[in-house]
Amino acid sequence: MSGGWNTIESDAGVFTYLIEKLGVKDVQFEELLTLEADELKRFGKIYGVIFLFKYPTGEARSDTPKDGSFDHGAASNIFFAAQTIQNACGTQALLSVLLNKDKEVDIGKDLKEFKEFTNEFPPEFRGETLSNSDVIREVHNSFARSSPFIDETQRTATEDDDVYHFIACVCPAPPIRVDPLTQSSYTSINNTLYELDGLQPAPISHGPCTPQAFPDAIVPVLQRRIQRYPATEIRFNLLACVQDQRIRAREIGDEDALEEQEEKRNAWLWENALRRHNFVGFVGELMKGVVKAKLTQGEGAYEKWIEDGKAKTRKRMEDKRKQGISSDGIE
Repeated sequence: MSGGWNTIESDAGVFTYLIEKLGVKDVQFEELLTLEADELKRFGKIYGVIFLFKYPTGEARSDTPKDGSFDHGAASNIFFAAQTIQNACGTQALLSVLLNKDKEVDIGKDLKEFKEFTNEFPPEFRGETLSNSDVIREVHNSFARSSPFIDETQRTATEDDDVYHFIACVCPAPPIRVDPLTQSSYTSINNTLYELDGLQPAPISHGPCTPQAFPDAIVPVLQRRIQRYPATEIRFNLLACVQDQRIRAREIGDEDALEEQEEKRNAWLWENALRRHNFVGFVGELMKGVVKAKLTQGEGAYEKWIEDGKAKTRKRMEDKRKQGISSDGIE
């Protein structure tokens, strides 16, 4: 592998612009704040969901999943890749949705070529091919948060760490096959709700499902997974992969919704730009400039500046106490 993969955030704006940079058209991600089928349905066309959860690092692997059943034959009909790299499971999850929806979504030239190249590979080779894809890795890393202190490519998780993992849930449309003798087309598998987790040996089937029934089918699956955790565990994140909401707004002539979506896109662009910038150098230079300015004011100016700051802090704390407010801001 020619380079490492850095951690990216589970964020709708990050995922939306990441797939656009990969060449995917007319698709976006939306964060779901409630786990309800109606919440999903309001987005119109839904291609799948990506679920982020705390991964139990000390848990032993089993020959059977805790929910659903392994479908070892499915990998020959759908895109499923084993996870072979540590920090790419977010990008692998979104690819698991999009590469299984390429009949409904324009996934762009690079992803089409990637899927065609890996089409006959077993999951392990698909994972290795993904880990060595310069195009996908460079786009992925361009959305990593800039940090001068942590090298994510060198860190290995232990059982004591809080490790988070992405999985994809999707209902692939039946692939169309052509009989070489009769040239007639047919579907090779029935519609099924699949959980695609690169750390598992095979896709996990959760039973029959159609794309139209997906919102109603996926909610109980995710609810059962959440119920495995203590009631105090709230660190979950759910992103829906849906049609670009600006298209829906234009189709129904909702100018307010269209304006809202455009404002959201601009906010995502700004946030992504901030993620890629390292402000440590700027802050360091700013502090050096402030100190230099104080030192040039003459002997004792620096010490006076420090003492003035301490005095102001003490006065603010005293004023808060007089108002009946504690130092942490709670009455």
